[in-house]
Amino acid sequence: MNNFKKDIIIGLIFIAGIGSFISGQFIISTVLFASAAIYSNIVTRARQNS
Repeated sequence: MNNFKKDIIIGLIFIAGIGSFISGQFIISTVLFASAAIYSNIVTRARQNS
Protein backbone atom coordinates (compact mmCIF):
# COMPACT_ATOMS: atom_id res chain seq x y z
CA MET A 1 0.00 0.00 0.00
CA ASN A 2 1.51 3.30 -1.01
CA ASN A 3 1.61 6.47 1.08
CA PHE A 4 -1.33 8.13 -0.70
CA LYS A 5 -3.66 5.24 0.12
CA LYS A 6 -2.52 5.29 3.75
CA ASP A 7 -3.20 9.03 3.95
CA ILE A 8 -6.67 8.49 2.47
CA ILE A 9 -7.45 5.80 5.06
CA ILE A 10 -6.31 8.05 7.93
CA GLY A 11 -8.41 10.90 6.58
CA LEU A 12 -11.51 8.73 6.22
CA ILE A 13 -11.19 7.40 9.75
CA PHE A 14 -10.80 10.97 11.04
CA ILE A 15 -13.85 12.22 9.08
CA ALA A 16 -15.90 9.29 10.38
CA GLY A 17 -14.83 10.26 13.91
CA ILE A 18 -16.01 13.82 13.35
CA GLY A 19 -19.34 12.55 12.02
CA SER A 20 -19.78 10.27 15.02
CA PHE A 21 -18.93 13.11 17.40
CA ILE A 22 -21.47 15.45 15.81
CA SER A 23 -24.20 12.81 15.94
CA GLY A 24 -23.55 12.22 19.66
CA GLN A 25 -21.88 8.81 19.52
CA PHE A 26 -18.99 9.80 21.73
CA ILE A 27 -17.61 6.33 22.44
CA ILE A 28 -17.43 5.45 18.74
CA SER A 29 -15.88 8.81 17.89
CA THR A 30 -13.26 8.34 20.60
CA VAL A 31 -12.33 4.94 19.18
CA LEU A 32 -12.13 6.34 15.64
CA PHE A 33 -9.97 9.30 16.70
CA ALA A 34 -7.66 6.98 18.65
CA SER A 35 -7.34 4.55 15.75
CA ALA A 36 -6.57 7.42 13.35
CA ALA A 37 -3.89 8.75 15.70
CA ILE A 38 -2.29 5.36 16.26
CA TYR A 39 -2.36 4.41 12.57
CA SER A 40 -0.95 7.82 11.62
CA ASN A 41 1.87 7.33 14.13
CA ILE A 42 2.65 3.89 12.70
CA VAL A 43 2.69 5.25 9.13
CA THR A 44 4.92 8.15 10.14
CA ARG A 45 7.44 5.86 11.83
CA ALA A 46 7.44 3.54 8.81
CA ARG A 47 8.22 6.50 6.55
CA GLN A 48 11.09 7.59 8.80
CA ASN A 49 12.59 4.10 8.93
CA SER A 50 12.58 3.55 5.18
